Amino acid sequence: MSPLLHHHPPNNDSFTNIVSGFNWESSKKKGGWYNFLIKSIPEIAASGITHVWLPPPSHSASSEGYLPGRLYDLDASQYGTQDELKTLIKEFHSIGIQCVADIVINHRTAERQDSDGRWNIFEGGTPDDRLDWDHSCICIDDITKSGDTTTNSGGTGNPDTGADFNGAPDIDHLNTRVQRELSDWMNWLKTEIGFDGWRFDFARGYSPDITKLYMGNTRPDFAVGEIWNPLSYGSDGKPNYDQDGHRRELMEWVKAVGGSATAFDFTTKGILQAALVEGELWRLKDSNGGPPGMIGLMPENAVTFVDNHDTGSTQKRWPFPSDKVMQGYVYILTHPGNPSIFYDHFFDWGLKEEISNLTMIRIRNGIKASSTVRILASDPDLYVAAIDDKIIAKIGTRYDVGNVVPTTFKIATSGNNYAVWEKQ
Repeated sequence: MSPLLHHHPPNNDSFTNIVSGFNWESSKKKGGWYNFLIKSIPEIAASGITHVWLPPPSHSASSEGYLPGRLYDLDASQYGTQDELKTLIKEFHSIGIQCVADIVINHRTAERQDSDGRWNIFEGGTPDDRLDWDHSCICIDDITKSGDTTTNSGGTGNPDTGADFNGAPDIDHLNTRVQRELSDWMNWLKTEIGFDGWRFDFARGYSPDITKLYMGNTRPDFAVGEIWNPLSYGSDGKPNYDQDGHRRELMEWVKAVGGSATAFDFTTKGILQAALVEGELWRLKDSNGGPPGMIGLMPENAVTFVDNHDTGSTQKRWPFPSDKVMQGYVYILTHPGNPSIFYDHFFDWGLKEEISNLTMIRIRNGIKASSTVRILASDPDLYVAAIDDKIIAKIGTRYDVGNVVPTTFKIATSGNNYAVWEKQ
């Protein structure tokens, strides 16, 4: 999770450093994840973290929370109870850390079947009829797949405005009742539970106009969207050098949402890990001489990351090379954008001290989302960049950087194939 950006638009003078407060196995923690995470707050606070991204809080058909059903029923979460969550958030707030809720609203699991045996009767989790929907709130073109079985949930709503999810009925976000009741639920998460901001799961599943509406209705202090599309690849199976189209998709989403949200910089993650795996660090300089990811064009609205519960953890859908993770953190924690640290790397991989050294260097030198980058070297085995002319970061297997680093800079931290200097 990372430091929080303030709404309207991201504040270039603020420092955001995010940490993801869970992984794919957290819901299985004996005694409850909320009760476990609260013990780690002092360590998180000592590392200069400003925001913590928490898992989906509601009842769900899957223990991880990404197939939500009774949205108001937080006691049925596998991570802990509603009171435990409120206590956790209150503790984070007491030391100035903001809490970001994982908002899963593209799709929803039904409570029971209709008279035709289709799963499309929803229960909100309250005694009244809030979020108690039926087929009219499901997209008319929704298709749900389970293995080789394809089912129609009987939706009679508007056509889907984004990508199909397949794992559960896609909700019709053009329905005014859906818009109103989801907005009310999110505002309840703010006022009653204490959340400060949102991480929009599978945000490409509905139009950015919809996200803009929810942003306006709920006015979070911070918001980040998950727009995960594949990079473009060449015939050699490697990512193409030019990923401008990929990063512009992220930028267009941010603009369409109104400019006050951020997006996970999947472009930077993909290029960075390809460059390190292939020994092709020249990839880290685009044709205009700047960073090739979203941070090269719209850094204030980019959330950089090395891995998360999807790409890494036990899912490993697109994992960063494990022996090069620290080089990844050197890049994102010294460069522009809003860096996000993965729970596993910080707590389970023995990297807490190395990562914390980097966050302290970032804070000490006032590096922020809008900082400027001057790339000093981008060879196959060496990448060196000066950020705000206050710090210089080096990654790559080449040890000797020659005279690239001025004598006015002194080493601040170093490790396996990386180093960071500070101006004296």
